[in-house]
Amino acid sequence: MQDRLYERVAQPGGAGRAGPLYVSILMQGATLSRPATRRSGPMGFARLRTVPASTWAKLGFALLCLGAFVGFLAIPTYPTYDSYYALIWGRDVLHLHVPVFHIYRAPTEHPLAIAFGVVASLFGQAGDRVMIFGSIASFVALVAGLYRLGRLTFGPLVGGIAAVVLCTRFDYEYYAAQGYLDFSYMALVVWAGALEVAKPRRGLPVFAMLVVAGLLRPDAWLLSGVYLLWCAWPIVRAWSRGGPVPENRGRTLTGTPSGAHPQGHRQAGSLLGYAALTLAAPLLWALVDLAVTGDPAYSLHSTAGLAEQLGRTQGLANIPGSAWEFMVRLDKLPLVLGGIAGVVLAVVFVPTRVRVPLALLFSGLLTFALLGAAGTSVIDRYLLMPAVLVMLFGAVAIGGWSLLEPGSTLRRVWIGAAVLLVAVGVAQAATTVSLKSIKTELAFRKNSHRALAQVLHNPRVRADLKRCGPLSLPNHKLMPDARWIMNVGPENIVGRSQARVQAAAGDTTLRERISHGVAIYPTGEAVFRQAIVDSNDNPLDQVPPRGWAPILTSQYYAVYARCT
Repeated sequence: MQDRLYERVAQPGGAGRAGPLYVSILMQGATLSRPATRRSGPMGFARLRTVPASTWAKLGFALLCLGAFVGFLAIPTYPTYDSYYALIWGRDVLHLHVPVFHIYRAPTEHPLAIAFGVVASLFGQAGDRVMIFGSIASFVALVAGLYRLGRLTFGPLVGGIAAVVLCTRFDYEYYAAQGYLDFSYMALVVWAGALEVAKPRRGLPVFAMLVVAGLLRPDAWLLSGVYLLWCAWPIVRAWSRGGPVPENRGRTLTGTPSGAHPQGHRQAGSLLGYAALTLAAPLLWALVDLAVTGDPAYSLHSTAGLAEQLGRTQGLANIPGSAWEFMVRLDKLPLVLGGIAGVVLAVVFVPTRVRVPLALLFSGLLTFALLGAAGTSVIDRYLLMPAVLVMLFGAVAIGGWSLLEPGSTLRRVWIGAAVLLVAVGVAQAATTVSLKSIKTELAFRKNSHRALAQVLHNPRVRADLKRCGPLSLPNHKLMPDARWIMNVGPENIVGRSQARVQAAAGDTTLRERISHGVAIYPTGEAVFRQAIVDSNDNPLDQVPPRGWAPILTSQYYAVYARCT
């Protein structure tokens, strides 16, 4: 009876028709039946659905930070080749020495990475772990930025899916755990995009983030130029027509380039300031190259030369095929196909929202093609940024149905297709992704670096280095690790492959230098990871010459010495 009364009163106007007696009975006995039903399981689930998306986002971010920090401590790894050179050059600057960029197979210098290397070098030998921490923190910032961009553009469900997808692309975690510099760049660009979506033509904050990103990768230079045109277009168009100049705050004014109105002067000054910010990153990069090498375009020349040496260049006709191959490798085929579908769906259903992520995607692909055409390396890491945007559009394909009216036929069909896409992606991941191989790679990086440090800190090795001559290594791979551990300059370490190539060209200087000294030979699994890594490496560089005596052997390295 109480249930029937509850239903009558719950109806619009029900309390008036039921009368005071019914209302009194309901109020006295309400706790006996109906509320007990509402506290049951379905009600608990309903309450979860009422939790704000921002609360879930904060909880997810906290768990992500916790997991990243636990991973940093539980699986201690060390920086990769490029990051160690950033540390070495940063240490040089910290000690007021001019860094040396012209080194055998040295990577491209990145001004902001060197600046971070200065900070990390303050921690001494622990600076390499600081570099790893910075990379992992940048990955966390990237995930948060992708969620923010997705939420502002396509809603919280799409943003959340994009963040989860990024966390399940284990190549990204693998690269972050090795201290790659790309994650800081990607986090800056994605957050710049999120700022722009939150307030179109925002101006200074977006330009500032792109300037910082442009000191890590030249890809941001193109983005800054495009953003300058985007900010300038309505003002220049209004000037050309002599009509009202739009303001970000909704006001308008009649302006001309000369600016009879003081606001016209202010907007012209803003455009000049934005143009200066657009040029800031490439100019600062060129100034660093000029100050260190005397050549403002040294980074471009050295990058192209190294790519040719390592066989990483490709013709322009091969770049589309390489881009597809790398994208599938990073994102996996189901997500790439979902990303393509997501682009189409976003353009059709929310064309005004798609501009920023679409611009980021296409600018990344265009930069990859331009750099490849310029003769620089064509490798999968240079597509990490576009691959992140493909994840966002893949999330649109999976969760974009939330943008449609509830109950519509199209929404139900979209949900069914999204479930199928997720099922295919999970099935492929279950058969192709190997977390064990990633763990093995990270363990090798940790164990081999520690083994190298133990070898180079060994008293016998130290004594022979001081007494006999320079350290020789098979090629370029171990040079930055050894330099960081020993805290020495490039003149103290020689690559045997470099000495062989120069001797073949008639210059025997290096070969004579390493006719005595200390030589390290990788052994076991380290041979094909650190000694014979490309077609330019000769197995004979792995054979100790006659007259060299073994002085130390570890799991990964054998050390020989000769003093006369």
